[in-house]
Amino acid sequence: MRVKPAGSSAVLVCLDDPDQVTGLYRELQSAPPAGYVDAIPAAETVMVLFDPARTQAAAIAAWLESASSRAAGTHSADADRAAPLVTIPVRYDGPDLAEIASQTGLSIEEVVYRHTANEYVVAFCGFAPGFGYLTGLDPMLCLPRRTVPRTRIPARSVAIADRFASVYPSTSPGGWHLLGSTEAVMWDLRRQPPALLAPGARVRFEVAK
Repeated sequence: MRVKPAGSSAVLVCLDDPDQVTGLYRELQSAPPAGYVDAIPAAETVMVLFDPARTQAAAIAAWLESASSRAAGTHSADADRAAPLVTIPVRYDGPDLAEIASQTGLSIEEVVYRHTANEYVVAFCGFAPGFGYLTGLDPMLCLPRRTVPRTRIPARSVAIADRFASVYPSTSPGGWHLLGSTEAVMWDLRRQPPALLAPGARVRFEVAK
């Protein structure tokens, strides 16, 4: 773990992978240090904002070092069970389903089974409001992004790319592989909070009935 200054009221924590990001983010949410304001997780970093009138960057960095050790030394199963669970029903009829099966050497039924068998964790959000990057994807389904991205992907498309799964919250360009679609709304300004998926939340996909 490396902690770098980011202005007078924030530090940037550099980690090795999204699982470490999730562990540290959970520590910050469960027992934040004095002066803590907010945290913004990303793929391999966490931006930690603090109130300089109440604490200093050095104190935050020391707390983060200790928290990182606690997160690494504690099995995450209990923390996973304590996090909220979001279930997303999916119609597995995406335009890339057959290609995913071909690239992985699996049948379409096996692709669907592997996508629904695991429980995911929202590691961070980005790209578009409500777009959550979910870790926990079956290694057999880890495929690089499409060589040629699409110029238009419909909202609520369920997709995979690299080691992540996600759902497109709105119509946009994108290079992820499309497994299907869902009726679940990822981003709704009339809802509080607007995002269905927040960092740290658990997610399960299931075949829509």
